[in-house]
Amino acid sequence: MRVGCRGEYRRWCGACLRPEAERMYDRARLLELFRERALKFGEFTLASGKKASYYLDGKQISLHSEGLRLVSEGLLDLLGDLPFDAIGGMSIGADPIVGGVLAVAGSRGRSLGGFLVRKEPKGHGTQRYIEGPLTPGMRVVVIDDVVTTGGSALQAVDRVVEFGCEVVQVVAIIDRLEGGAANFAARNLPLSSLLTIRDFGLTPPTT
Repeated sequence: MRVGCRGEYRRWCGACLRPEAERMYDRARLLELFRERALKFGEFTLASGKKASYYLDGKQISLHSEGLRLVSEGLLDLLGDLPFDAIGGMSIGADPIVGGVLAVAGSRGRSLGGFLVRKEPKGHGTQRYIEGPLTPGMRVVVIDDVVTTGGSALQAVDRVVEFGCEVVQVVAIIDRLEGGAANFAARNLPLSSLLTIRDFGLTPPTT
């Protein structure tokens, strides 16, 4: 137990010394940051190969101090009481998010492991696809920054399952609403995201 500046005994969230009841992330501020730093209009080719008239550069948020804090707090709040042992995803998009989530979890007194999935196996040492304190049998959450069709996250899912772990949830910062949720559902995997493109007044393409 810690004593706060008001002289009250209660549970605290750690480094920021705020009561647990005040830990909800600032969604409006995250939207504002995306508009300021990450939402771009033009002609783009996405990782999925699709063409798009706008681009959401998640790394402009996850590699920014305030953005990473908001995302990390939001993802932990989104996951709520879901029981899982570790969180991770495809390198390099998931790298800063995993670190941020672990740091916030630690400040809240929660023990979590993290992992990163390589696109190619390490060429020396363990020669593994997966880096981090992951062991077979763990329940894990797979994370991505921006989901379109979900291909990158599904690649991470395949590696994690191959390693012997159970994927219980997929989470993202933003869902572009272009088939990712359906592709995860086909694998019996739920997808949750902090934001969707509708939060920016954008409409998903018709199929």
